[in-house]
Amino acid sequence: QLQLVESGGGLVQPGGSLRLSCAASGFTLDYYAIGWFRQAPGKEREGVSYINSSGGTTNYADSVRGRFTISRDIAKNTVYLQMNSLKPEDTAVYYCAARRLRGIRWSDSRLYDSWGQGTQVTVSS
Repeated sequence: QLQLVESGGGLVQPGGSLRLSCAASGFTLDYYAIGWFRQAPGKEREGVSYINSSGGTTNYADSVRGRFTISRDIAKNTVYLQMNSLKPEDTAVYYCAARRLRGIRWSDSRLYDSWGQGTQVTVSS
């Protein structure tokens, strides 16, 4: 059974950093792409970042490019999202999701098979 568990969220001041983790079990990252999404109150879920099954392709939303970095540790079967220069508008529940589908529309949440429970990120002074 595929399972994803996020961790690393919390409260941070503007300009600060957090690193989110997405630990996968029941499958290996070699065969699945991972996307990070976020959802703020009253807003739709949006794609933040993506890494494909080979680890060779990454994508970012325009709003986070240059500030966030996605990476993975195959040995730990874990994907990370390093978030720097955080802004209040980054406040949201962050989710990771897995899919076997390759290539297309990485930010479309409907194309993902399994989801984690989410972790809250709050950026506030």
